[in-house]
Amino acid sequence: MSAQIFLLTIAGDNRPGMCTRIAAELAERGASVLDIGQAVIHNTLSLGLMVSLPAGACMEELAGAIESALADCDIRMKTAPVSAADYSDWVAGHGQPKHIITLIGRTLSACTIAAVSAVLARHGLDIYHITRLTGRIPIDRIAAQTQASVEFIARGEVASLLALKTELMSLGSKLQVDLAYQEDNAYRRNRRLVAFDMDSTLIREEVIDELAAEAGVGGEVAQITAAAMRGELDFAQSLRRRVGLLKGLPAAVLEQVAQRLTLNEGAGRLVSRLRELGCKTAILSGGFDYFGNYLSERLNIDHVYANQLEIMDDKLTGRLQGEIIDAERKATLLRMLAKQQGLTLQQTIAVGDGANDLQMLSIAGMGVAFHARPLVRESADYALDTLGLDAILYLLGYHDRDS
Repeated sequence: MSAQIFLLTIAGDNRPGMCTRIAAELAERGASVLDIGQAVIHNTLSLGLMVSLPAGACMEELAGAIESALADCDIRMKTAPVSAADYSDWVAGHGQPKHIITLIGRTLSACTIAAVSAVLARHGLDIYHITRLTGRIPIDRIAAQTQASVEFIARGEVASLLALKTELMSLGSKLQVDLAYQEDNAYRRNRRLVAFDMDSTLIREEVIDELAAEAGVGGEVAQITAAAMRGELDFAQSLRRRVGLLKGLPAAVLEQVAQRLTLNEGAGRLVSRLRELGCKTAILSGGFDYFGNYLSERLNIDHVYANQLEIMDDKLTGRLQGEIIDAERKATLLRMLAKQQGLTLQQTIAVGDGANDLQMLSIAGMGVAFHARPLVRESADYALDTLGLDAILYLLGYHDRDS
């Protein structure tokens, strides 16, 4: 007589030592644990065990022994036999591709969960694990102050990954949440270099606009920026023309502007957590190194590459020094930093919001469009529009409790 396979499901009040008592009864009867999973929600336990009992062992006796061992606990237990064929199918299913979908928003609704689940089902995916990544939300907390993230892990063959990603992105826009798709691979928690754009990414402001306002040329700078966005000027041309309008601005104004820069939500937490995880960080910016260095000191960022304003006699000359940091240069710098640290590009993350970030976003292992312009959002692998920069931690699979 061959071994018998059973599925045990136990639900009820969670008490310390329950797993110990159950395992002791299994051990006494020579049972093998083929799979185990447990979750506790609001002190209510849900435990599942797939066990193999040796020939001659009685499942009813085991179930009765477990119930006796847990007599002081309010539980419900169910047992079900598993055929050899069903078990073989279950084992084979573990060889299917795994897919990770991260839901990020301010709040979590049943409507959203239902909609995401329906999309996955339409694409032939079977959800087998759901995990809340964010901390528990006080019921009286204002929605604007909250963060909610849930990770779905599903198995199955997908006919078209592009169709799945497109449908998830469309659903996210409709429900005002972010939905990010990832294949489950070894790189996910092995990112070791994160490169940030600066203006409108790490900080809320566009520094060139702040300087232009101080110089009284805000309108002229805005016109040049608009021309560049229409494709009439490339980045280098538009930057030189805008910087030219700053000629004569006292250098002391740089410090004044730096002091009032505002970090985007979650920037401090993200950079701090990345450092704890052993990641290196960099600012790769088409802005100015004076402000990049200021933020580097404030946030403890490892590398800064940005454009250098020329200063003579304590005033801006209206010229730049050195090589301009444009889209191509950002991508080159990302490659260089990765090589210096012995990393593959798959181990890098790039974060930005503008067209001059597209090249570095496209070559990074994880390119994140953060509150980005439509073109950038549509081109990037990942888009974050609802939360702050620290939502990137959820894309990497980290829980709030990991912080």
